[in-house]
Amino acid sequence: MSKKLHVGNLPYSVTEASLRELFSPLGEVSSVAVITDRETGRPKGFAFVEMADDAAAKQAISQINGKTFEERVITVAEARPQAPRS
Repeated sequence: MSKKLHVGNLPYSVTEASLRELFSPLGEVSSVAVITDRETGRPKGFAFVEMADDAAAKQAISQINGKTFEERVITVAEARPQAPRS
């Protein structure tokens, strides 16, 4: 079963391709979504990466969380379910 990860403190220059490249050595990456500002289209500094299985997700958390990526110390954690919007 796939697991979604929240990746925070990303540089604003991050791309989906660069995140896929960072996570792919640890397992199959199902999807990558860099969250952008609606008005400017610039990345907001966080993204969601979906790993194909739980083992790869746990390995990604343990190996990438707290590491430096493009001169920023990034955070990686299991994503929480999205809260309903009104």
